Amino acid sequence: MVHGILPLWKPKGMTSHDCVIKLRRLFHTKKVGHTGTLDPEAEGVLPICIGKATKIASFLTETKKTYITEVKLGSSTETEDKTGAVVESKQVSSPPSQQTVENVLQLFRGQITQVPPMYSAIKVNGKKLYEYARENETVERPQRDCFIHQLYQLDEKGTRDSFWLKVVCSKGTYIRTLCVDIGHHLGYPAHMSDLYRTASGAITKTDTVTFDEIEMAVRHNRQEQLLLPITSGLTHLDRLYVDESTKKRILHGQKLKKDDLVPDTDPFLVMCNKEVLAIYKTHPEHNMMIKPVRVFNDQ
Repeated sequence: MVHGILPLWKPKGMTSHDCVIKLRRLFHTKKVGHTGTLDPEAEGVLPICIGKATKIASFLTETKKTYITEVKLGSSTETEDKTGAVVESKQVSSPPSQQTVENVLQLFRGQITQVPPMYSAIKVNGKKLYEYARENETVERPQRDCFIHQLYQLDEKGTRDSFWLKVVCSKGTYIRTLCVDIGHHLGYPAHMSDLYRTASGAITKTDTVTFDEIEMAVRHNRQEQLLLPITSGLTHLDRLYVDESTKKRILHGQKLKKDDLVPDTDPFLVMCNKEVLAIYKTHPEHNMMIKPVRVFNDQ
């Protein structure tokens, strides 16, 4: 069985789960999982964990994401993107200047609070918001904090009533909602009219492969060559290197005494030479001990 991260360029028109189902068939394994949903009409970087790498999917989900998105002024939709029915319109008779847009963007850098769209998979009282939306029910949506690391306008793109942005943000950021909120501050109903994810953690567009390339590799039994090592999805974690005797204890999932060599990040990666052994963290009840969060043991 193969293990690693497939840096997929997700095409438009497929859900993230559609991609997982197709890759389970191509790689002949059920151990396939994605690392953060990308809207069906969006395309871009979607790291897919295969084999042992599925154990790190939740850690990859935590990484920063980079997007290129188009904000369309003049109309808002029920889904906050171009697929939904228009709910409000206003003619863009006086398009905002670049400086006006920049003044508004300053309000959205750093920590912000969002109200998730009704057409999203967040659960309220055990039911997904989009399920309420499809039944024409409105429920109170919990506010969520997220962090915008970078947000700026792309000068070379745009029309009279639209402009493009680059966004580097934390997990849980709704780019659709960001576009709507920016439009609101500019005095117009707005929606997200296009979206590309160009990076997920350390994995960027240049690393990615398409389904056509994957299917070609499968035909020649070279699909394993497309996979990135598990460590490529954990570059945001510090590393602790151990010797061979400690390696055995790590692979058996044993708790260990904390020493001065414990890295700054918590959790952190434990390795022996170039082999990834486990992810450990400080024990929540015994500060001088470390305990495993994930162990990469084939046995």
